[in-house]
Amino acid sequence: MTSAQLWVAFYTMLRKDMVRIVRIWPQTFLPSIVTSVLYFLVFGTVLGSKIGEVGGVPYMAFVVPGLVMLAVVTNAFSNVATAFFQSKFFVRSIDEILVSPMPPWLMLAGFIAGGVVRGMIVGALVLGVSLFFALPSVPHPFFVLVFLLFSATLFALGGLINGIYAKSFDGISIVPTFVITPLVYLGGVFYSVQALPAWAQAITYANPLFYLVNGFRYGLLGHSDVSIVVCLLVLSALVGVMATAAWWQLKQGLGLRQ
Repeated sequence: MTSAQLWVAFYTMLRKDMVRIVRIWPQTFLPSIVTSVLYFLVFGTVLGSKIGEVGGVPYMAFVVPGLVMLAVVTNAFSNVATAFFQSKFFVRSIDEILVSPMPPWLMLAGFIAGGVVRGMIVGALVLGVSLFFALPSVPHPFFVLVFLLFSATLFALGGLINGIYAKSFDGISIVPTFVITPLVYLGGVFYSVQALPAWAQAITYANPLFYLVNGFRYGLLGHSDVSIVVCLLVLSALVGVMATAAWWQLKQGLGLRQ
């Protein structure tokens, strides 16, 4: 395929997914905004007045990065997992991709692009809502963008892998509910790891979502419980591993050839 043909193929896959996302915006954008407002009201306004500051940061502002990251990862994951599952079992658009000369890496980029865009849009919307409750200083905007983009990419890749193996809608809903959400909550969204006992700190440091939340918090507030270099290394390694795994599965035709 020529470069122009590669671009047309990628654009077609992305446009198809974006049309679907915008068409059902009450399902794709609104739930995260409503949920975040409730979190800000309950955990920020009510509990924040009792807690005061965490690490020199007002508690309301402290919870913002974690809630934004929760919206980003869940939307990026569920968008790709759901879209892939539907294209495989319902609309059968997978067949059109199979007969095309698209290379595996382009299929990978096309599948995850919609999830990355949706995750970042929802993250920006939740961050915009947070401005009504807290005013982050954003000392490191570059790291804000990096962690938004890479986190959305990581979980879009995870959603693709989940969609490949899922045999029913239960198979794509169980991971966000019982894996991703608990990991985010236990990754320091509402508390500092320094407030935990030693055994709980060790468990938290083994949670990869801890580094995503703290890296984003560093960019947004200039505060982190762990080195930003470590956060970047962990995130880069996870993206590399997941991208390789997803590319290999697409190259082998796993989840495509039924």
